[in-house]
Amino acid sequence: MFPSTFDYKRAETVSEAIRLLNEHGEDAKLLAGGHSLLPAMKLRMNRPTMLIDISKAGLTGISDLGDKIQIGACTTHAELETDKIIQHNLPMMAKAASKIGDPQVRNRGTIGGSLAHADPAADWPGVVLALGATIHVAGPDGERAIAADDFFISIFTTALKEGEIITAIDIPKMKQKASAAYVKFEQPASRYAIVGCAVNAEMNGPMCADIRIAFNGVSGAAFRDTALEEKLKGQKLDEESVNAACKEAAEGRHIMSDHFASDTYRKHLAGVIAERAIHEVL
Repeated sequence: MFPSTFDYKRAETVSEAIRLLNEHGEDAKLLAGGHSLLPAMKLRMNRPTMLIDISKAGLTGISDLGDKIQIGACTTHAELETDKIIQHNLPMMAKAASKIGDPQVRNRGTIGGSLAHADPAADWPGVVLALGATIHVAGPDGERAIAADDFFISIFTTALKEGEIITAIDIPKMKQKASAAYVKFEQPASRYAIVGCAVNAEMNGPMCADIRIAFNGVSGAAFRDTALEEKLKGQKLDEESVNAACKEAAEGRHIMSDHFASDTYRKHLAGVIAERAIHEVL
């Protein structure tokens, strides 16, 4: 498996990367970690004539900004797994990072690349939805911020406009009485999620004050299950109430069916995995 012929340029800054994207248009692709793009190129499912490397464009790093944590788009999964700021403030992110692929993937793959690629089975889309993230992008028309709730459109499709680049992701710090968990049923070879569920809940004793529940691997794009959230919000969360609510997880959604799992099996799994994630939070 060999890719078709392409040229390569390394962008030293975000503005240079945007300029190169604008010059080469649809023939150009951004290269960060490359773990999504390069396999597609080897299979010739994607045939860019220009690769623009943004790995050295100043998009790495994790910063504590007081009420939120800011993550550079080219920060690797391994850095998110081991960073002390993430482990202390957003432990669910560190744990989710540890579940991605294998050490080679975690050491090269980036959070921004994963979000931009928007593979429905990837882990980060569900995680950032549950955590209420804001995704910062830059492009020919300047900079803008996109709520994670508005970012994922459909399979491999996001709210990014032509020529835009993800530059950073802001994650609000967890509230004092909140906890979060990410649980997935994975394909054992790739560790992609057949069903993944991220839960972020604020509790007042046994009562659920607020909750965000997001799925990946279930439908064509990661999504928040707002109907399930409403069933649990304001309720006492115990084994009986959680089990009853989760039986209707992903209700009304188009469920994927493939050689890993049928739509019926995925729908059942969504409830099982959601229940496990909620109990992990509790």
